[in-house]
Amino acid sequence: MKKILITGINSYIGTSFQKWVSQYPDKYSVDAISVRDDRWRERSFIDYDVIFHTAAIVHVKENDTDKYYKVNRDLTGELAKKAKKEGVKQFIFLSTMGVYGTETGYITTDTIPAPKTPYAQSKYEAEQLLLEINSTDFHVAILRPPIVYGKGCPGNYSRLANMAIKLPIFPEIENKRSMIYIDNLSEFIRLLIENRIGGILFPQNNDYVNTSELVRLIAKVQGKEIKTTKVFNWAIAIGLKLSGTLRKVFGTFVYDIGILECSGTKINMEKINYEVVSFEESIIRTEGRE
Repeated sequence: MKKILITGINSYIGTSFQKWVSQYPDKYSVDAISVRDDRWRERSFIDYDVIFHTAAIVHVKENDTDKYYKVNRDLTGELAKKAKKEGVKQFIFLSTMGVYGTETGYITTDTIPAPKTPYAQSKYEAEQLLLEINSTDFHVAILRPPIVYGKGCPGNYSRLANMAIKLPIFPEIENKRSMIYIDNLSEFIRLLIENRIGGILFPQNNDYVNTSELVRLIAKVQGKEIKTTKVFNWAIAIGLKLSGTLRKVFGTFVYDIGILECSGTKINMEKINYEVVSFEESIIRTEGRE
């Protein structure tokens, strides 16, 4: 049995992963702790095989950006060093697609990170600290997931869902987005643990998502009808150059499908099926119509 410790007791991804692996009670034992204070320093990590570090600060006041670095970078480094010293074999770090510093484009293995926000910069600097202590007996796995969605998940998906329910009409845009359903991400993490994989990893659903199709599907699942039109496309094309919000909704932003092949893993993750829920079924489950 593998013993896993999750940092971040209120983390959506952490708690979802814990629920996911509860279906394997003979294979995994999972605990979760808070790292908001220093009590974690007194806790022994000796019995754990894996630390899954999800705790982070996402939003702080504009004049308090030092907190990003204290929590997202420094705390991560301290946790990892303690884990390695006490014999933990694998450290999984939840980073962000934001390290690339853009809202649009195709991310490949040649794309160089260029974080623009304190949050993304602190995550990227944490990655560098972790890679410095990566070794044959301490496997560091860094996850840079795209948009994560699922029932109760905060973020951009929920905003689109609200639009699908409230708007009678929506722009018809030919874009592509990398996304990953929470159960697919949880299965991906389980496979990382099962195979003790390290490297920088880019989990995503098998297929890219078109925003207009996504909104149509959400509306359909909710028993609504939403029409799409290209009438506003000229305005959106201009807006994409000016507005980060519009780029996040209507821009194309994807990981190259082959990016996992060159991510420094022990095995080719492309050959492992972690999409356990299809895209359409994932929307049905997210919208609570199981």
